[in-house]
Amino acid sequence: MFPHSVSSRTARRTHVFTESVIREMTRVAAEHGAVNLAQGFPDFPCPEVLKKAARAAVTADVNQYAITWGAPRLRSALEKKYLEQYGMRIDSARELTITCGATEAMAAVLLALVDAGDEVIVIEPFYENYGPDTVLCEARPVFLRLDPPDFHLDVDRLRACVGPRTRAIVVNTPNNPTGRVLGRDELEAVAAVCREHDLLAITDEIYEHIHYEGTHVPIATLEGMRDRTITVSGASKTFSVTGWRVGWVVAPPDLTDAIRKVHDFLTVGAPAPLQEGVPAAIETLGPDFYASLASEYGKRREVLVPALKEAGFKCLWPQGAYYVLADCSGLSRADDHDFARMLAREAGVAPVPGSSFFRDRADGRTLVRFAFCKRIETLWEAGERLRRFAAAGS
Repeated sequence: MFPHSVSSRTARRTHVFTESVIREMTRVAAEHGAVNLAQGFPDFPCPEVLKKAARAAVTADVNQYAITWGAPRLRSALEKKYLEQYGMRIDSARELTITCGATEAMAAVLLALVDAGDEVIVIEPFYENYGPDTVLCEARPVFLRLDPPDFHLDVDRLRACVGPRTRAIVVNTPNNPTGRVLGRDELEAVAAVCREHDLLAITDEIYEHIHYEGTHVPIATLEGMRDRTITVSGASKTFSVTGWRVGWVVAPPDLTDAIRKVHDFLTVGAPAPLQEGVPAAIETLGPDFYASLASEYGKRREVLVPALKEAGFKCLWPQGAYYVLADCSGLSRADDHDFARMLAREAGVAPVPGSSFFRDRADGRTLVRFAFCKRIETLWEAGERLRRFAAAGS
């Protein structure tokens, strides 16, 4: 997150973070012909229904700007989905904004709702975008540390993070990079603190349908939270279309008004024909699809985690999402950045350095993150390469 050097000709706000380490490791993987377990994108096709609907939209000349805050069919499909799956009633005309992925959604939300000098609580380890997003708002991230091995949320620590300038707390469950699915008790604790201190909850729920233990509970469904929660999600992970950049934000009408204004001037709108592909999937793929999604990723988890342990990594089984945060201290004395590059170069498998998920790089210096959103054959190959690497060094 911290740069190696800065230019006097660039804005100061860019001096306190670097480019994405995750995307950098994708380039490293390509350079060495390594299996890319760094960036969280699948190497298998998305459901055919999405491709068919998107092709039909392009053929039908749905190629110009969509309504800035989202195509009516997609917003209508999401309104129905949230009601059926979570009992969450939303007004798609006044409370739903379609964005260019969850990444733009998070940036638009923070820019719309957080002022310079405000503080935003960010749960650590964190997805690497949250800190820079906060800095771009000229606000200050305050990090709530969750300790290994269970990464449980301590409500006393949360309360200690709250100050007079606190505006919001960012919650990501299922979590990237830890794989934690926050329990209802933890989410209720977050909700209680938000109600007590009049805070906003900004929830990144992009992995909402990928969990192996526990249940995904949208914070917006908890008592007293509907009017103070901004829910962010998207199509990328659920439908294996990370390159489509179709995300969304659910928020109360007054907050949605501000979010839509920022979104309009950031990107105008998400790709119009792809906004026709996503609702086709939502309307067609029912509960069996979501159950199968979690089951299939569970099978991938069962390939990678044992392979990592056999190769000498220390790690826990993730409860959700599709990442494993692994301790590599038993394999090398190198720090996480050097080790990740060495692994790509010598083993042919590329992970993400763990320090990119921590405020203090020293806290992640023995950790690397692996993504298992890949074909089973890809993961078997990665496992074999890791075993050979470990055996050669022993």
